[in-house]
Amino acid sequence: MCLLVVFGLCLSSVVATVEENWPRFLGPDGRATSLDSDLPLRWSESENLKWKATIGAGSSSPIVWGDRVLVTSYSGSGPNVSRTLHCLNRTDGSSVWDFKVDNRGTEDGMQGYITEHGYASNTPVTDGKLIYAFFGKMGVYAVDFDGKTKWQASIGKMSSNRRWGSGSSPVLYKDLLIVNAADEGRALVAFDKSTGDIKWKSEADGYELSYNTPTVVAQHEELVVAVPGELWGVNLKTGKLKWFAQTNLTGNVSPTTILDGETVYTFGGYRSSGSHAYPVGGRKDVTDTEKWYGRSSSYVATPLLHEGHLYWFDDKGMAFCTRASDGEVVYRERIDGLSRGGRPVYASPVLAGDRIYVVSRYDGTFVLPARPEYKILAQNKFSGDDSDASGTPAICGDELFLRTGKFLYCVGTP
Repeated sequence: MCLLVVFGLCLSSVVATVEENWPRFLGPDGRATSLDSDLPLRWSESENLKWKATIGAGSSSPIVWGDRVLVTSYSGSGPNVSRTLHCLNRTDGSSVWDFKVDNRGTEDGMQGYITEHGYASNTPVTDGKLIYAFFGKMGVYAVDFDGKTKWQASIGKMSSNRRWGSGSSPVLYKDLLIVNAADEGRALVAFDKSTGDIKWKSEADGYELSYNTPTVVAQHEELVVAVPGELWGVNLKTGKLKWFAQTNLTGNVSPTTILDGETVYTFGGYRSSGSHAYPVGGRKDVTDTEKWYGRSSSYVATPLLHEGHLYWFDDKGMAFCTRASDGEVVYRERIDGLSRGGRPVYASPVLAGDRIYVVSRYDGTFVLPARPEYKILAQNKFSGDDSDASGTPAICGDELFLRTGKFLYCVGTP
């Protein structure tokens, strides 16, 4: 009896520890949500800033596991680019180790959208045992918490017809590490997360210009990814296509799909083509099962789903809220406080408690209420940092971890 009680207490401790982490892009389950967090409303270099650490350029997002914060950056360009996975101490931001990967072979030049997001756009993911970093044409690396390589694998050296570089982040499902190598290999690739062996590969030319991170639908053991003109449901056991739906999201598709129970929402296209809602778990052509289509859409950032509403900032400086049930627009407001137009927001919004935090590229972080009522509660900016902020922040406990092209910041009440 005592043994069972002790085991139960230990198990509860493990579960609580896992829940306190932010292990991947958009956090646990890809919902970008931390309902129990109590983040400050306002911050600056002299208020509610716990620490800042020098990193480097990039638009990837930080992740947090235990007392470690991990984020990627890059320096140089084209054949001279070098990428780094940084491991920092969560308490004070001091460097624990850096894992560097120099360029080998062909790399896209600093052109087009690469000038916007650079060569470190892929957020790492961890299961608490290994850290998995996807570095585009340089491949996939599994690194332990001492910064030592456990395995590495190539996923191709191709480029899209835009030559914009890589954009999606890896995800974990059971014993699989899944990478959307659309740009490098026109494929989804599932690796054995322990060994790096390829378990399956889904190859198709249609993956080109698919920059979104795949969504795991565990109850149907399928993976949902948006590609130009279609939405695909892929079998998680085999990599084979289970179902597809035609969409009007043509051109590049960047926002990650959002799962809510049995419904998946997809956005994007060129330019901001629209948004769709479809049921998951289908077979073959499910186009006719569409729940709704909306004309408003996020172009780059993944919208936030909360209590039946979808929230996002678009590439023209507008704030949107739509009903998830039918796609109807609740509000559409121009954002005061933006110093420039032309894709002012790359980062996805995150939810902490009853507030939404949206990081703009050059004008700081906007804070809005997490309800279908437009209001800017605060606009927070670090005056000494003129670099772009294109990565989605991480939330862990009552701390927010925000990266720019120069620094990683930890925001929280002292």
